[in-house]
Amino acid sequence: MAGRGGVRHRRWDGVVPPECRPNPSILRFSARCHWEEAHEPLHCDIDTAKICGVGPGMAFANALLPRLSDEAVLGLVPCAIGGTAIKEWERGSRLYDEMVRRARNAAELGGGGEIKAVLWYQGESDTTSHATAEAYAANIEKLIRDVRIDLSLPSLPFIQASLLPILTSLLFLSAMFVFRFHAATPCLGIGLSFVPYVVAIASGDTHYLEKIREAQLGISMPNVLNVDAMGLPLNEDNLHLTTEAQVLLGNMLAEAYAKHFSTIDGL
Repeated sequence: MAGRGGVRHRRWDGVVPPECRPNPSILRFSARCHWEEAHEPLHCDIDTAKICGVGPGMAFANALLPRLSDEAVLGLVPCAIGGTAIKEWERGSRLYDEMVRRARNAAELGGGGEIKAVLWYQGESDTTSHATAEAYAANIEKLIRDVRIDLSLPSLPFIQASLLPILTSLLFLSAMFVFRFHAATPCLGIGLSFVPYVVAIASGDTHYLEKIREAQLGISMPNVLNVDAMGLPLNEDNLHLTTEAQVLLGNMLAEAYAKHFSTIDGL
């Protein structure tokens, strides 16, 4: 979800497609816990050890926004950190605690926001051994249960993007929360409704990649959807999603959310 679209030779080319351009009705929650107008790269101050580029977040928000009421404003809360395994996001870990803290802070500082969904795109680092691949299904389901419990949202929707069925390193493990603002609030001058999402990486060792994909596609928990990343184009390094692919993924995630949770969100 952090995104490497347009990143080559450790530099981002700065190209922002129309689908990802800033919009006054799309905000982001910065690393310093301030709401500001969202822009690419969304994770520039979050995943600071990597060079971030275009990800699916802005495309997701721009695609979803027209489906909302005229006064609605969306807020994104990026939490992605690259190259991490799912065990590094288990309850009690630094990454998990930071993700939950940012979700809570964003809601509190957003004037009573409501969490609507989680987008998850991860798994590359869990394809390196039989043991981690075998444990993935149990670990991802536990993560979903724990997040729902700790945010007091037992029916919180999770939309997961499955890994590509080839050896790639497309996206960073990512958590991002998405808010939807409704009416005026004292702190922002706009109201808030909140959609968090966590997104997973699309890459891995070919020996266990299919095992991870099976686990992702086989989750049968309530309010958990899967968006298959199969077929999205890669950069010439055959490792990272192109900017075009990031836009496509963002649109796919937005379509899945709107189709399956529109009644929940009042779209």
